[in-house]
Parts: sequence; C-alpha cells; structure tokens
Amino acid sequence: MSEPREDTKSVCPLCAVGCSVRYDDTSGRARGWPGAPVNADGELCPKGIAAFDVFDDEKRLTQPLVRRDGDLEAVSWTDAYDRIEREFWRIVEERGPDALAFLGAPHCTNEENYLFQKLARSLGTNNVDNRARLCHDSTVSAMEGRLGSGGMTNSLADLAETGAFLIIGSNPADQQPVAFNSYMRPAVNDDAHLIHIDPRANATTRLADTHIAPRPGTDELVVALFVKTILDEGLVDEGFVADRTEGFEAFAASVREVEFADLAARADVDAEAVRAAARAFGGAERAAVVTGTGIEGDGPDDTATADALLNLLLLTGNLGKRGAGMNLFRGLNNEQGACDAGALPHRLPGGRPVTERAAREQVADVWGIEPPSEPGPTELDLVRAFGREIRGAFVLGENPAVTKLDRQTVARGLDTLDFLLVQDVTSTETTAHADVVLPAGIWSEKSGTVTNLDRQVQRMRALESPPGAARGDFEILCALGERLAGDGFEYDSPEEVFAELTAVNPQYAGMNYEAIGTESQRWPFPDGANEGTDVLHRGEFMTGERRAPFVPIPTAEPADEGTGELVLLTGSRSGDVATTTMGSEVGTADDTLAIHPTDADARGVADGERVVVESADGHIEVIAQRSRSVRQGTVFVHAGVADPLLGAGRTRIRIA
Repeated sequence: MSEPREDTKSVCPLCAVGCSVRYDDTSGRARGWPGAPVNADGELCPKGIAAFDVFDDEKRLTQPLVRRDGDLEAVSWTDAYDRIEREFWRIVEERGPDALAFLGAPHCTNEENYLFQKLARSLGTNNVDNRARLCHDSTVSAMEGRLGSGGMTNSLADLAETGAFLIIGSNPADQQPVAFNSYMRPAVNDDAHLIHIDPRANATTRLADTHIAPRPGTDELVVALFVKTILDEGLVDEGFVADRTEGFEAFAASVREVEFADLAARADVDAEAVRAAARAFGGAERAAVVTGTGIEGDGPDDTATADALLNLLLLTGNLGKRGAGMNLFRGLNNEQGACDAGALPHRLPGGRPVTERAAREQVADVWGIEPPSEPGPTELDLVRAFGREIRGAFVLGENPAVTKLDRQTVARGLDTLDFLLVQDVTSTETTAHADVVLPAGIWSEKSGTVTNLDRQVQRMRALESPPGAARGDFEILCALGERLAGDGFEYDSPEEVFAELTAVNPQYAGMNYEAIGTESQRWPFPDGANEGTDVLHRGEFMTGERRAPFVPIPTAEPADEGTGELVLLTGSRSGDVATTTMGSEVGTADDTLAIHPTDADARGVADGERVVVESADGHIEVIAQRSRSVRQGTVFVHAGVADPLLGAGRTRIRIA
C-alpha cells in the first residue's frame, strides 16, 4: 500500500462519534486536528490513535477470486463480473428478484450504502439490510413509532447543558470516550447528576452519583419505578404533558396500581436508591437519557425498556429542548448513515416506509424506476432463508457465518445457496463459502460521507490507495450496478451520488457535499435552510403530530427461568473491527471472563484459571477474572470474544 498522505483529513472509523483524524508521518499513528466538528480540540481516544494500524498487505485480499472445482482461484475483474452477472440474472429469471438477499455494512460510506440499496431495489427487491438496524432494532422501532425518528434527539454539544443523566445499557466512558469526556463529563463536573443503570460496574460507573445494578432483563421495571416516583411525588411536567402528550390519565392510573416494593424486589434493586435517583432526574430542569445496545429486547417487538424510557421523558417534559432527550449512542461507524441511505428492508432513504406511495414516487422520479412496495425480511430472517427462499446473496463487508443464529445451520445455508458473492478486505468465515470474492478498500482508502451518532454528516477522504488489484467499494458497486441494473449507476464520484441522495432523502435535502468541507452538516437540513437542526421534536414530533402517546409499561411476572445458569453480559462493539472492511485490528478484545466471587466459588473457578464457557450456540475458552464489578448471577465477556456463544435473546452460559 502507499504511504498515507499527512495533510489529508478524514474521519476515524472506530466508533460512531466521528472524530476527525489525519496521518502523523512522524509517529505513523493518527492525530486529531483542532476545529473538527466533534473532537474540536484535536483529542483522540487510544483506539483512534491506532486507526492506521491496518492489516499488513499479506492479510489483504488483493485479487478477485472465483470458485472453480471447489477452490477459490484468482481471476481478472472482467471474469469476476461476468460470473456475477450471469449468476444473478439466472436466479432472477428462474426464481424472481426476492430470491436475492443483500446484506450491507454500516461502516461503508453513505454513498456506498445508497448504491447498495439502489442496486437491490433496481433489481426488484427490498431484501436489503445492514447490521446497524439489527444492533438497535427494538429501540429504533419504539422511537420511530412514537417520535417519528430513530435518530438521536439532541446534539452532543447541548448535552453539556444537562442537569441529570440517566445512562442505561451503555458505557460511553469506555466505548465513546471523546464524546463522554468532551460533553458529558464537564456537565457532571458542573454538578449534573449521573445515574448509571447496568448490571456491571464499568468506566462510566466511576463518574456516577448513583449506580443501580438490576437483575438482567428487568431494566423496564427499574424505569417503571422511576416513572412511579415521578407520579407519586408530583414531579410531572404538567404543562408539557397537557400540550404534547396523549393518553396520560389511563397511563397514570395503570402506574399507580403497581406495587413499588414488588417491582424493586423483582429487579433486585434498592428501592430507596431508585427513589433518590428518580427524584434527581425528575427534579432537574433538563434531564437526558443516554442508551445503547444494552436495552435491546429479545426481538424488534420487545420494546419494553425503550418505551418505558420514552414515557419517562414525556412525563418530565424532556423532549424537544436542549440538554435533554433520548440519545442513542450507536457503536459502529456510520450506523446512522447506513439507515439514512436506505439500506433497510422496510425504509427508503430518509427513513420513509417503502409502503408509502408518495415516497416511492419521489424516488422513481429520480431513479426512473419505482422501488418495490412490499417490505423485505430482516437480516436474520434472510439468513434463516438461505438455501430455501433465498438462492443468491451479496454480502458487503459482513460476516453472516458468525451471527446470532446457530453456526452450523448458517454454514449449511451458505453452502446451499446457488450463488454467494462476498465483497471484503480479508478472508473470513463467510468468504470460505463464497463463489466469488471481490477485494475491497479499507476506511483510509475511501472518499465519501459518513453520519455520526448525533446526525452530523462528515466527509471522509482517501489517504492511500488499495494494494494490488483491490478496488474501493464505491468503484465496485458502480460497476456491478451498470452490469446488473443498466442505467442509473454512471457516477464519476461520491459527490454525484451524494447529490442524488439529497434528492431522495428529505432529511438531507439542503446539504451540499462541497459545503460540508472539513466541517459537518446535521440532518434534518431542509431544502432552503441555512443550517441543520440540533434538537428534534420542538413544536411537533417527526411523526408530524404535536402529541406523542404514552404506552403501558409491561410489569407482568416473567416466566420462571431458574436454570442455575449464568446470564452473559457483553460490551459494545465500538472499536471492534477486525475482519471487516474497516480493515483494522485495533480494539481487539481481551479474552477474560469477569465473574462474581460467589459464583466463582460455587463453580470452583480460581482467579486466572482458563475455563471453557458453553451456551446453546457454541463455546469459547477464556481466562476467569473474579470481580465484584459484575452482579451475582452474571458474567461479562467482550462482544468480539463472546460471538460464538450468542444466540437470539438473552444468552445463558455454563462453565465447563
């Protein structure tokens, strides 16, 4: 590979904060630069400093590969494209476009994600999805349904004005440290009250005034206790409730029937500590929720915790103003942008439903063809259908062979596909099953835009060239688009694609690629506006309605799960990018298992002992670390190490 250019500024790929970076020729590491949109003082976290520690050339895929007689062989790009064109069209002609699946990656640029979903829909299917939606499925579902948008409601900058933080299912001090230290820590140092709800004490807990460690799977009960305290102690923002909500009386009546002590016992939390924390949240002039993957339910319909948090914000009037709101701290680079660009089975660019005729007609005016109107399956459902309803798949920088499903079943599905195309930077468990493998570019070889966690669109710039015959994702997707869909993929630059994206995505309508420059533009940025909107839901919600509904908080007694097994806790994948098209091995997880001393004693596990951990889906070997940072009945393993154990829903493990 060529040496990165020192004077070129780009965006760090290692989390969704979006710190601006450049290459430091002296150290060979990344450096921030003053005046950037997010890391304004030029600070970077340790992961960001190592952003240029990319794969060595020998680990990169540098030639297109085609499977012949069971083996992958190097071929020309023309031969690879010919095979792809022939196989895709055969599947479409024999089984229809819905026999294809397109699995994308959030770390690709907005333009690449846009091209990817446009290719799928140009072929006649909405079978396109990306891991970003999967990571926050139930939370985004609740936010879209009640607020009209799954985007972070506030900006990072205005969180500095917060008087109370409720951080739940998230560890931003470790996973998004620049955002935490630049915007949240100063508020806490200025007397903002920080409440941390997590079964495990971690870096964020160290700054917390209150740490509540509930039994896993009971977060919604703890938030229900906050809501009950707010109601019982007269901390309701009555003006906001009257003006901006609906269904309050029935909701309040249902909450008053709940027994506080019963919920506290079921969640196994200290009732008085919860009451005190709720008073701090309800008494603050501005209070904000910060959350992550830890509040996700067992499926997209399990929105109990997210809905409970939205109820709490509505009750206290903490939506539509600075220093407040529902702030989803996404983990992976460009998770927000992948969704904004329409790489979703049920949403077009800009988050509009594929079922909405006006939205499809606007897209058709630009594309010349109308997208399909029937929503496609989710990524997990598409993978489950490999070899049956799904006969061909295009996997862009993802590794579905390692997914939240039974590995052996997925492997069989991959092998029974008629055709599997994988585009990546290195060999993975999925490329081992591929019929064609295309060598792609890493983050520092890309130009285009990405959208960070608080809706800021920023520009990435190529700092080096791909090795060998490898090509950038943008170039490959344009070529495949011309081959498979014909007209509509003749782009000379990401800037042209971004201009088209603004024409079909109303949230980006007023943005301009050149005007973004080395700064940013935040959506929603309406056509004709001078700037974007930092705080959502002022005046009316993005549903177009002035009022948002309260919804019941499920408080039913769960089924008895007394199996004697331990509940697995995992951290965010922020910074965990090995074997993806980001192409970096920084952030590789340590292979330790944190276990409470009481649980360790009961299983005869010594500190530092290497143990085998098993679940219904797989097993791993890790080093036990006795720690009171995790509550009894749980263990903690980094998500990257825990992958073989993970299945759908909560994971229970045994120590062999």
